[in-house]
Amino acid sequence: MRFERWFRLVWLVAAVAVVLMLFAACDDEEEEVTGVPELEDGVLQVGADIAYAPMEFFEEGTTTPLGLDIDLGEALAEEMGARAEFINTGWEGIIGALKVERFDVIMSSMTVTEKRSKEIDFVPYFTAGTDILVPSGNPENIAGIEDLSGLTVAVQVGTIQVDQLNAANEGLKGAGKAEIDVLIFDLNPLAVEQVRLGRADAVLADSPVAANDARLSEGELETVGITVPPEPYGIGLRKTSTELKAAIEDALQKIMEDGTYDDILDKWGLTSGAIE
Repeated sequence: MRFERWFRLVWLVAAVAVVLMLFAACDDEEEEVTGVPELEDGVLQVGADIAYAPMEFFEEGTTTPLGLDIDLGEALAEEMGARAEFINTGWEGIIGALKVERFDVIMSSMTVTEKRSKEIDFVPYFTAGTDILVPSGNPENIAGIEDLSGLTVAVQVGTIQVDQLNAANEGLKGAGKAEIDVLIFDLNPLAVEQVRLGRADAVLADSPVAANDARLSEGELETVGITVPPEPYGIGLRKTSTELKAAIEDALQKIMEDGTYDDILDKWGLTSGAIE
């Protein structure tokens, strides 16, 4: 009986030791996978303006985020041994919010520009152009930005489309032509609504978003085609987040190699925006 108790005690001690070793191994593996300060808590906090379907949007009637950026963000976080947490943030202040550390990265259909690159770093992951959304039948015969002279155009604040319209107005003014009346809104859906209500002749938006708005309009709206060639979207990071940037670049390469990247783009019908 004493031998049996002794044997059970030895077995129990050995089992506990094995469990502790396994926990230690897991901790070491997670530290090796992440290796960056932002991921010490096991969470990649992602700032996004979640009103830009199909890139990022809330499932109807819920607070569950969906979209290509959401799926890619979750895949990247998982590859780095973390989980993604999405923080809904107004577009106009999203770079400022990143810089004051309200979250770790921006992943929100942000086009990489020279101006933005002076403030933050980027990891490119997708490409998209600019398209023009108009009422079905295209009553104003709009084929490009130059055809918007004298018309009213709605657009989301802080987007590259605002810059494109401002540049177009400079050219129109110099040529002595009627300028574009630009209406700026906090959210893209509000801009689209202006066309539905007849208060604007067109909306400028990223091509995947304009195409999705046309698809959901049940025949009310259509796109005229990409009028500005595709440019890269980038995951935005603070200039000081060098370790996190390297980890994301490595994770992106891995999900490209194992097919996860292509599967996500295919799921949302956006394979044309893939990068090498």
